[in-house]
Amino acid sequence: MSEERVTAAGAQTAVGRRLARMVDQVQAHARVPAISVALHRADRPLWTYQVGGTGTETPLGPSTQLRIGSVTKTFTAVLVLQCRDDGLLDLDDPIGRHLDVPAHGELTVRRLLSHTAGLQREPYGDVWDTLRAPDVAELHADLTRVERVLPTGRRFHYSNLAYALLGHAVARLRGGTWEEVLTDRILIPLGLTATTARPGPQAAVGYLVDAYSDYARPEPAIDLGALGPAAQLWSTPTDMARWAAFLADPAAVDPAGAVLRPETLDEMRWPATTTDDTLWSAGFGLGLILVPQSDAGADPAGGVGRRAAGRERVIHVGHDGAMPGFLAAVYGRRGGTGTPQAMGCAVLGSSGTA
Repeated sequence: MSEERVTAAGAQTAVGRRLARMVDQVQAHARVPAISVALHRADRPLWTYQVGGTGTETPLGPSTQLRIGSVTKTFTAVLVLQCRDDGLLDLDDPIGRHLDVPAHGELTVRRLLSHTAGLQREPYGDVWDTLRAPDVAELHADLTRVERVLPTGRRFHYSNLAYALLGHAVARLRGGTWEEVLTDRILIPLGLTATTARPGPQAAVGYLVDAYSDYARPEPAIDLGALGPAAQLWSTPTDMARWAAFLADPAAVDPAGAVLRPETLDEMRWPATTTDDTLWSAGFGLGLILVPQSDAGADPAGGVGRRAAGRERVIHVGHDGAMPGFLAAVYGRRGGTGTPQAMGCAVLGSSGTA
C-alpha cells in the first residue's frame, strides 16, 4: 500500500485534521490503495482530502477520476424525471410504451425506478463472471429469458437491468444516446466536467486487494455497454460532493431549476419502499437511497434507532456504488438543526473489496 499523503487547502483546520484522520484510518484498516473525499457546503470552501496513490505515474489529487458504479443510477433517475416534467412520459406508464421490448413491457416506470418491479438483478447471462456486457440489441432480445423474481410491488429487489431499460427509454425519447443526453441535460448545466462515461488520463487504477496479504491486483476497467445507465460513470469526489448537495438541496445548487425543479426532487426523495422488512434502516425513493438518522450525533449507517425526546431527524440522500476495483458513497444531508445549505459528501476508493 502506498503511504503517499495529499492534503488540500483547509485540511489543516481543526475540523479538517479530524476528518483527515478518519480518512487515514479507513485507508489503513480497510487496506484501500487510494481514497479521495470531498465535503461540499454552501457556507464554506470545498474541503478535499486524498490518501494513497493512483497506481499510475500521475499523483493522486482532487482531479483524479475513480469509478462511481451505481451512483450512476441517480443520474439516470433524474433524466427520467426530466422526461416526466417535460411531458414525455408518465411514471405509471408501462416501459413498453417507450421501448420496443419482447417481454416485461408492462412493468411501470415508477416500479423500475424504485426497484419494486420484481425484475431480476442482472441481464441474462454472466456479466460479472465474464466481464462482458451485452449491447442494447442483445439486452432487449434476452428479455424473454429474464425472470420476474417477485410479484410486482411486493417488496424491494435491486435491479441493474431495470435502470438499463430506463436509460434506453430516456435516450429514445430524447433522440440521442444515454451518454449524450446525460452530458447535455445534467453534466454541463451543473458544471460536472470531471464526470464521464469513460476514464480520462488522470483515472486511478482499481484493485482487488488480497484478504491475507497486501497484494493488490489491478482490475480491468470494463465497459458496461447496454448496462451503462446503471453503473458506467467515472468521476471525482469534487464533482460528486456537488452532485450530492444538489440531490439534497437543489434550490441552493441550481437556483434557476435548469436541471430539475426542487419540487420534483422532493418527489424523488419520498420513500417508496424500505430496503428491508425488519429494521427499516434505509429506504428507496425514485432512484435515491434514503438513510434516516435519529439525531445529529449518531452514526448515519447505524439505522433508525430510538428517537429521543428533543432530537431531530436528518436524512442522508444519495447512493452507493461498487465496481470491480472501486467503491463509492455519495450522499447529501437534509434536516436537523445546524445542517448548512447544499451539504454533500463523496467518498471514492480504489478497492472493490474494502
